[in-house]
Amino acid sequence: MLSNQPLAERLRPRNLDDYLGQEHLVGPGAVLREAIESNRLPSFILWGPPGVGKTTLARIIAQKQDRPFHALSAVNSGVKDVRETLDKARAQRFFDRPNPILFIDEIHRFSKAQQDSLLAAVEQGVVTLIGATTENPSFEVIPALLSRCQVYVLQPLGRQQLERLLQVALAKDSFLKAREIEIRESELLLRHSGGDARKLLNLLELLVANAPQGQPVAIDNALVERILQQKMALYDKGGEMHYDIISAFIKSLRGSDPNAAVYWLARMIAGGEDPKFIARRMVILASEDIGMANPNALLLANACFDAVTKIGMPEGRIPLSQTAIYLACSPKSNASYLAIDKALELVRQHGDLPVPLPLRNAPTRLMKELGYGQEYRYAHDFPGNFAELEFLPEELSGTPIYEPGQNRAEKAHREWLAQLWKDKYGY
Repeated sequence: MLSNQPLAERLRPRNLDDYLGQEHLVGPGAVLREAIESNRLPSFILWGPPGVGKTTLARIIAQKQDRPFHALSAVNSGVKDVRETLDKARAQRFFDRPNPILFIDEIHRFSKAQQDSLLAAVEQGVVTLIGATTENPSFEVIPALLSRCQVYVLQPLGRQQLERLLQVALAKDSFLKAREIEIRESELLLRHSGGDARKLLNLLELLVANAPQGQPVAIDNALVERILQQKMALYDKGGEMHYDIISAFIKSLRGSDPNAAVYWLARMIAGGEDPKFIARRMVILASEDIGMANPNALLLANACFDAVTKIGMPEGRIPLSQTAIYLACSPKSNASYLAIDKALELVRQHGDLPVPLPLRNAPTRLMKELGYGQEYRYAHDFPGNFAELEFLPEELSGTPIYEPGQNRAEKAHREWLAQLWKDKYGY
């Protein structure tokens, strides 16, 4: 029989040596590990998907530095809780001890007033704040607090790390060791975990719990698929399918299926998903996957985000549905997305190429004498408001970066650009 305590909690690492993943932050010589070991710890926010070790890392840091540790969850804590915790932290301050750590889980759910209540304590060093969030702090954390914190990005665990976690679980957990367990195939188990250590351990525990008592447990892809199909509703209710459902929603929009898009939207709404999260993802899709094929898509998606922010739920479901249907029914193009990535790659390859002299600003006499701004041709002085000129650095002359897509709007762009630039860019 398995313990009442979840496997993920039983196996929670207690030190950095047992901590899996995030080597870019806590590996030898990494920035956060250096800060931890030197005892020069700034306030910071850990941003990453669920199950990658945000809470665990905060607890390890507090234990390693022997600091008082206070934890709050933004889901069930208010301004009063924050102030009471800060008062306790002030009472624990001594000249010869580092200040307490205040860990706030899901800090993105704190209101502006709740975040404001932290500012003075963080600024004065009453506490070292460690926030954890699955949402982009740039959107969800107020600028005043964000400016006082470093932001560290945590990545989903890779296949090698997940396989290592399975080995650790089978070797160290007394309840699993009491069963004869063999993992014959791990592909489906790892895939369903989605880089989430907690989800992987929950799945492993679920497989073992559903096996007949007193018999060996052979885990393979068929068993994983069968058990997950039986328990899928449980995972939905518990929020385990959060990333799978938003992925299905986005892919339905990209795939021009309004029926599927509204279905997955309803699943998220019924599950209590943050409507701003849904609206924000539609803003991204409107530019990334529709872009120049229908520029109005970005305007409507942005208006939807604004409307949902103003009116909240349940009324917000209506503009969410309207926008999802509009985006699904819009022609698709990722030309803008590909163009900026290609331009960034050119910057990485060629470095800081000089700006052509005709395009340079010439505010001083010396600059004019050096040729800055000379031979520039003002487009509006020429027929059709176009004057042919070299606008790229010489080394990149004639390099096509924007490739118009195969939709009506961008076909018109291609024809217009071909007329202007003749054969220069191959339009």
